Amino acid sequence: MDAYRLSRNGRSSALRLAVLFLLAAIPLLGALTGSAQAASAPSEGSVYVVPLQQTVQSGLASFLDRALADAEKVKASLVVLDIDTPGGKLATAEEIGKRIRESKVPTVAYVSGKAASAGAYLALSAGGISMAPGTTIGAAMIVDGNGNAVDNPKLVSFWSEEMASAAQINGRDRNIAVAMVDPSRVIELKAIGETKEKGQILSLSAEQALKVGYADNISKTVEEVIAWKGLSDRPVVEFKPSFAERVAEVVTGSGVSTLLLIIGIAGVAIEFFVPGFGIPGIVGLLAFSLYFFGQSIAGFAGMEAMVVFIIGIGLLVLEAFIPSFGILGILGIAALITGITMGAYDTGNALRSLGIAVIVAAVIVSVVAYIFRKRGIWNKFILKEQLTTEKGFVPQVSREQWIGQEGTTTSMLRPSGVADFGGQRLDVITSGEFIEAGKPVRVVSVDGTRILVKEI
Repeated sequence: MDAYRLSRNGRSSALRLAVLFLLAAIPLLGALTGSAQAASAPSEGSVYVVPLQQTVQSGLASFLDRALADAEKVKASLVVLDIDTPGGKLATAEEIGKRIRESKVPTVAYVSGKAASAGAYLALSAGGISMAPGTTIGAAMIVDGNGNAVDNPKLVSFWSEEMASAAQINGRDRNIAVAMVDPSRVIELKAIGETKEKGQILSLSAEQALKVGYADNISKTVEEVIAWKGLSDRPVVEFKPSFAERVAEVVTGSGVSTLLLIIGIAGVAIEFFVPGFGIPGIVGLLAFSLYFFGQSIAGFAGMEAMVVFIIGIGLLVLEAFIPSFGILGILGIAALITGITMGAYDTGNALRSLGIAVIVAAVIVSVVAYIFRKRGIWNKFILKEQLTTEKGFVPQVSREQWIGQEGTTTSMLRPSGVADFGGQRLDVITSGEFIEAGKPVRVVSVDGTRILVKEI
């Protein structure tokens, strides 16, 4: 029966490890298949409509690059960038803006909602701008993660010049672009009879943008934009994000990615410290897999980052079975951290998210380990064997009955020796004084096997 149980447990452990490694390989599948998604039935001369309707971050750059590459491949006539975004990361906006300007297919930005902050930069990077009635463009002041204005002169100057350059390429007034970024800039907008004062950030409605040259057309629909360009007779390809890209958009958000790291670290650690469940380890690796899946689809995590991460998981698994004095564990943790930071868009943000995740996960693991402390791995180092009479061990006989008994020393006590109590010889000891043989003594106390006597 015991042999059967051991065999069954061994098979269960092997199966659980196999499942964990299969889950760890999910990101590799994402890296291999994520970029293979393509628009349906495009043809030469088509008009591509590409939605840019999310925060400018993470996977948007790779999605747009895929769309433009596909349009270039089929020699499309026009790419309409359907923009409705509150902005996002400036670094990502720069990358996207450069890709738009370098496109081999003519581009036009259609502002269907708002082109704020980084969104305004994307619109200015396109070859033309059309806006829907009631939409806005501008308000490109730099803000931090909490929405507070960043007044660093270097950053403001840099982003102002980026906006101005994008506007100037297509013959637009660079001063208006600067006024969208720099609250200290004062500019008179004669075309609309207004002046942007110091302390204000410029934002233009569709009608105002048309008058000052920051819009070339006002259209109610994408179809009207295409008609404006004289391409109504061309087939229209609506290029949508793939399912993988939609998942990546969610999981690469800073809050979600941190949550995935918390679940991943806590799950793997619980499986290590409280073995036997299997579910925490599977959930943990599934969270890590989603993290890398999103990063790989977004174009941030390459194969090398995921390979390093999986090596780290392997080293931690080996640490549980092979004595290495912690060396394999340390190398595994180092590989995990390296893989996570290599697969992130920004190393600083990745380390910050990882630090938060480690702290929160440590609390969760501590609570779970305490609740299931009887199953913890540390129990392997605790001696549980009990020396009971049922198992054949003879317990120590109490000697409390000797207290007060009188006897005679049979040897000199220096200060220990032997005394006779009613015919029974016992090892005794004094408080430090010497007693000659043949002297009467009395037992004053007993402490375990130590019998303390005093001369009468």
